Amino acid sequence: MNIKITGTGSYIPGTIEKNENFNSHHFLNTDGSPINSENTVIIEKFKAITGIHERRYAEEHLTSSDLGFFAAKKAISDAKINPEELDYIIVAHNFGDVKHNTLQSDLLPCLASRIKHSLRIKNPKCVAYDILFGCPGWIEGVIQAQAFIKAGMAKKCLVIGTETLSRVVDKYDRDSMIYSDGAGATVIEATEEEGGILAHETASYTYDEAYYLFFGNSNNQELCKDTRYIKMDGRKIYEFALTNVPNAMKSCLEKSGTSINDIKKILIHQANEKMDEAIIKRFYKLYKMNPPTDIMPMSIDKLGNSSVATVPTLFDLIKNNKLENHSLTKGDVIIFASVGSGMSINAIVYKY
Repeated sequence: MNIKITGTGSYIPGTIEKNENFNSHHFLNTDGSPINSENTVIIEKFKAITGIHERRYAEEHLTSSDLGFFAAKKAISDAKINPEELDYIIVAHNFGDVKHNTLQSDLLPCLASRIKHSLRIKNPKCVAYDILFGCPGWIEGVIQAQAFIKAGMAKKCLVIGTETLSRVVDKYDRDSMIYSDGAGATVIEATEEEGGILAHETASYTYDEAYYLFFGNSNNQELCKDTRYIKMDGRKIYEFALTNVPNAMKSCLEKSGTSINDIKKILIHQANEKMDEAIIKRFYKLYKMNPPTDIMPMSIDKLGNSSVATVPTLFDLIKNNKLENHSLTKGDVIIFASVGSGMSINAIVYKY
């Protein structure tokens, strides 16, 4: 028995927010002082580091569970299964449903229950729950689905990553330009077909690193102190990722028994173009090699960082030949990898 992704789907919001749309923003330092640079300069530096020149925001009437539902419908259709056959629906997110122009997060009921309701699944034995694991949430959901199937507790699982980060950002913070909205979904099944999940690796570093990403006050000191926004220590995250993600990928690859030379693609969380490039270089350096030029597909330039949605969306795009110069052929070995709040990292070696 092998455990494979048999269906994929994604939802990419239609609202495009280009870099130039931030020209009128009033960016401030963390202490509330003005930044001594024109916005055009700030934005140009931002693009050079992150690779982002536009991102997607959810339509005003939609929430994270809506986006996840749209992606889930596509994944179920792609897998050609009856949704009533699903044993688990696992939804990775960070902030629940946040309605447009509101600040309160809504998690009652959980997003997985909402998506199951929207899918009109009657089967009560289809268990729906959420997972909070930062940006690596979708990968961790796949790892959990695999565990359920291996244990004989499930045959078919739906794993979704969905987020509307644009609704929890501080518009006075330059980092707000990184974040975006979107959803990706996958059906995971036990199958007699060759391939599937070959190995996985997960770790959480919390002793010193737990609060590298956190909820904090606006850079605008005049705003309500009780309102929180997503914040990060970018330098510490960069250094953490560069050390720990390549090591996790190497450990995972060794568990799989696969040669580094057999890796066709590495689908890494779309966090920051320069950071992702540095992670891949560091990974190959562990093998005293340089990375192949086409090893790392990127979508962050147009889609931004949608957290848990980046990896499944990237996989869906490549699988459906919607990402220029990247494709997959049956038998190709790929690595999924991510890093995010907690601080957590994970990886999967997967044979397509």
